[in-house]
Amino acid sequence: QVQLVESGGRLVQAGGSLRLSCAASGRTISIYNMGWFRQAPGEEREFVASISRSGGYTYYADFVKGRFTISRDNAKNTVYLQMNSLKAEDTAVYYCAADSRVRLGEQKNEYDYWGQGTQVTVSS
Repeated sequence: QVQLVESGGRLVQAGGSLRLSCAASGRTISIYNMGWFRQAPGEEREFVASISRSGGYTYYADFVKGRFTISRDNAKNTVYLQMNSLKAEDTAVYYCAADSRVRLGEQKNEYDYWGQGTQVTVSS
């Protein structure tokens, strides 16, 4: 199994930037596609971005295209989410997840392992 721990969430003003990190332990993340999801209060958990094992393919939800960038460093066993031009509606708990399947997925039930989440709050 792999354990995932997110960090980097905090209070930031609208228009600002944050970089979230997801540190893995227990197993190398190089065998997993990795994803970021988020969940706002009272809302369903939604897909944000995903990245293939090698980092060669990425996929984004429409609402973050051009603002967020997912990346990974397999040598450090870490995945990142760079978030720019943050908006109040980006406020949510952000979760990192690992997917052992071949296809790069965007459905939360396709992911096998989850972190505990990190809170991002964007003030307007």
